[in-house]
Amino acid sequence: MTGPVSFTERTVAGVPLLLAAPDDVAAPPLVLWHHGFSAAKESHRAELARVAALGFRAAGVDAVGHGARRFADWDARLAAARAGPPGSVFRFMLSIAAATADETPALVAALAAEGLADPARVSLVGISLGGYVAYRAVLRMPTLRAVVALLGSPVWPDDMESPHRRPDAFRDVALLSVTAERDASVPPEEARRFHDTLPDTMRARYVELAGAEHLVSGEDWARMMDETMGWLRTLWRPPVPRAKYSGCAPPSSCF
Repeated sequence: MTGPVSFTERTVAGVPLLLAAPDDVAAPPLVLWHHGFSAAKESHRAELARVAALGFRAAGVDAVGHGARRFADWDARLAAARAGPPGSVFRFMLSIAAATADETPALVAALAAEGLADPARVSLVGISLGGYVAYRAVLRMPTLRAVVALLGSPVWPDDMESPHRRPDAFRDVALLSVTAERDASVPPEEARRFHDTLPDTMRARYVELAGAEHLVSGEDWARMMDETMGWLRTLWRPPVPRAKYSGCAPPSSCF
């Protein structure tokens, strides 16, 4: 664990961010954190702080149409989806997930241009809507170091770019998927079957929370966060405080 964590709000490449970073680590690796449907980046302030305390720069991302860039007609759009044919709300959610995932390469490039990211050291975490973003983002940015998909699915019905059709795109990504056994919103079978298609040589872990529903209990949330933090931590060497950079040039070579 590192020392104090500082928060800042920025808009980068048109994307509103809540950034959390350790004060005593130079050039920390980046973790993008994507929230759920109708939530916002501030919903995960505690989780961002925990990620930063591990030695990362954590960036809470407002999804397209959410948070600081919430659609002005959000209520009307959602009402229209609810009044539409079965599956309309799901398709509305997928459209937002796709648009958000599509932004990932430009967002990382803009952060790198400002000295806030190294494109070779980027990971991504997403929950629910953000879990869908997590799988799709791999297709847009296959250089992602690690991806954690919580309560999401790689299956996008009637979409030729559905991530589950592209297991090859995940070959260089360390993938953790956590699902809930009794999730009626995002059935766990889809992620479970996807993991079965991944090559044995790939670093991947699948966790299914026994008896859990989509709105998980506090105990199951704690387990998801422990799994997430453990996955991120094991993929990186412990951060080196600025005062101890003696044998690393540049500092990024210490990770």
